[in-house]
Amino acid sequence: MTASDKLNDSPIPALLLDWYGHNARALPWRVGPGEPRPDDSAWPYRVWLSEIMLQQTTVAAVKPYFAKFVEAWPSVDALAKADEAEVMSAWAGLGYYSRARNLLKCAQEVAQCGGFPQTEADLRKLPGIGDYSAAAIAAIAFGQKATVVDANVERVIARLFAIEEPLPKGRKAIRIKAVQVTPDQRSGDFAQAMMDLGSSICTTRDPKCLLCPLSDHCDGRKAGEPERLPVKPAKKAKPQRVGTAYWIEREGSEGSEVWLVTRKGSGMLGGMRALPDDGWTAREDGSATPPIQGEWQALGAVSHVFTHAQLSLQVMRLSTAQTPADEGMWWPVDELEDAGLPTLFAKAAQLAIAQD
Repeated sequence: MTASDKLNDSPIPALLLDWYGHNARALPWRVGPGEPRPDDSAWPYRVWLSEIMLQQTTVAAVKPYFAKFVEAWPSVDALAKADEAEVMSAWAGLGYYSRARNLLKCAQEVAQCGGFPQTEADLRKLPGIGDYSAAAIAAIAFGQKATVVDANVERVIARLFAIEEPLPKGRKAIRIKAVQVTPDQRSGDFAQAMMDLGSSICTTRDPKCLLCPLSDHCDGRKAGEPERLPVKPAKKAKPQRVGTAYWIEREGSEGSEVWLVTRKGSGMLGGMRALPDDGWTAREDGSATPPIQGEWQALGAVSHVFTHAQLSLQVMRLSTAQTPADEGMWWPVDELEDAGLPTLFAKAAQLAIAQD
């Protein structure tokens, strides 16, 4: 019998949950398989925080950021009172910075309401929470029946039922099958089991079918080449953009200082401290003139890949006693790690410091 033959009485949930009981990843935002959810307000906060951080980001990358956030802001009320600049600085390097801005907005709304709502529909009304995050929080934090479909679950379901329709259109069929196999009880554990299976066994390349608890019920394996699924469209080449970052330095009373600005609250890297630049965007090359006149020295370029574009950023240096007219701040070079520069500008700073 294949997975497609008998969904209403499927062995899949029991098999997967049993496997999860022995193979679940130990993660700081989880309780163990089958264990009761903590009966305190910090639990949904931790689940929500982890789910927002995990959007398009690996578990390995998230772990240290999660630890830093819960130490600095152990509750949603504490985060709601945080200074935006401090939150953006703590988020620096994790990418997709609109998540951090929405994180603070969401915390403020939740604190004002007295706690997180428990249903998918109400969770979706909060800033930064979409369909996937709402389902994950409802299932994991509150024990609601909800079907959680992330990239790992998408891959498992597409292979389990041999769904050949290419993405993104194939996502409708994938979701229908995911809903059908999600159990009424322990849907949070089931969702996390699916995620763990996709990350460790049903991987993008070289799936370990011999170790999979669902292999006897997998239509994709029986058809051969399960790694072919889900069928994805060819990737479009990202446009190449060019820009310039300006390293403006002076000798302060306690050592070298560099001029930093705070980027506008909206747009790429919005609200982050950064080096001044020439106004590049994902749609256009930079063209603005330097923030101060002088004899600029070219240091080379750094590159960075964004969601919608690749950027080559030329780094120019100027030593001066003048303060630029634009709003900004002098920051000690020796303490630059505390500035919370996003990865792109951290690369530019490293290039400048290495050539001192």
